[in-house]
Amino acid sequence: MSAVGWALVQFVWQGAAIALVLAFAIRWTASPRVRHGLAVMALVAMLLSFVVTTVSVLPVGTGAVVEAGQGVELARGVVIEAGKVGVDWKWALPYVTWLWAVGVLGLGLKRVGGWWMTRRLTRIGVCAVAAHWQPRMRELALRMGVGDGVALLESSLVEVPVVVGWLKPVLLMPVGMMAGMPATQIEAILLHELAHVWRRDALVNGLQSVVESVLFYHPAVWWVSGLIREEREKCCDDLVVALQGDAHAYATALLTLEEKRAFALAANGGNLMKRLERMARREETRPGLASLLVPLGVLTAVFAFAGVAQELKGPYVNWLTQDVVYIIDAKEKAAFVALKTDDEREKFIEEFWKRRDETPDTLENEAKEEHYRRIRYANERFRSSQSGWKTDLGRVYITYGPPDEIEILSDRAHR
Repeated sequence: MSAVGWALVQFVWQGAAIALVLAFAIRWTASPRVRHGLAVMALVAMLLSFVVTTVSVLPVGTGAVVEAGQGVELARGVVIEAGKVGVDWKWALPYVTWLWAVGVLGLGLKRVGGWWMTRRLTRIGVCAVAAHWQPRMRELALRMGVGDGVALLESSLVEVPVVVGWLKPVLLMPVGMMAGMPATQIEAILLHELAHVWRRDALVNGLQSVVESVLFYHPAVWWVSGLIREEREKCCDDLVVALQGDAHAYATALLTLEEKRAFALAANGGNLMKRLERMARREETRPGLASLLVPLGVLTAVFAFAGVAQELKGPYVNWLTQDVVYIIDAKEKAAFVALKTDDEREKFIEEFWKRRDETPDTLENEAKEEHYRRIRYANERFRSSQSGWKTDLGRVYITYGPPDEIEILSDRAHR
């Protein structure tokens, strides 16, 4: 008990150190595969460091785990040695272990319950897909390199596409989705899920569940695990685009699923906006040394904003954090928060819109009017549990404007 407790205490700095090394390492590469591999290695290193520390302090025979010295214990935790009185806190280690064990047990039961419920999804509320999708599914599986061992079913119990199982994987699609979307978009989603099967992501996800349950108390563990999920989705995105050769069509499929509110689990690991922007760029350059200054710049901006937040009045805070949050750059933001008077802020806002006006000789600022029109449109069309401008669809619309084209499904397709 004391050995485990001591390892738990030691892992506080060990986990932080591993996460710090990972954070530095991923700054040098933009490749999702490399970043994913580094994050998995970091997660394994965290688990190994905890195990090795536990084993290294285990007692030999019946000896104590950690010697309290040659002193005499006057009371629990109070030791006198060579005329000195000190506090020995090691008596609390077994209690730390008990608290940790309760947390592990609770998370373990939750994981087992989730696994059992997931396995039931393949047997309850499922039906076969339309006949023409079976041969197409086999063709897509062969293209992805996973053979024809992946079953495709429709389920009334799932709201998102999801793959269940590893040895005999089953791909479950929500009922009605395959009839309500264009075939090319459905194929893109199927390829995304098949990419998870090809990459054996279920095994990595199992490792994540174990480490998250055992080392649940350390924030670094959850950060590394979240990074794995984010980079995993980027890797699958790259595989889909490589096979289909059309990043725009795939991005359209993602947006369609988001609009249907059915894109939240397997194909939504990470921020949708970031994934769409990344596919639009389709470039992965190695960050230079200057990119290492980005975190420092962000922290500086945060502290600077916090320092003047008391001086900013409501309208200026709203302008900065809501009105122009998607179009203002870091330099402009830093300059704005550094202003001291309302007159300076009003002048800044006026110049801000002038810089974006393509027709400065006219009385009206078309750029400003168009921007606020997009905000109104997003709030009207994309409102859900939050304001429309806060949603992924709202952000896409405000940033890029109306789409080049709109696909309208027929009534028959909807049915």
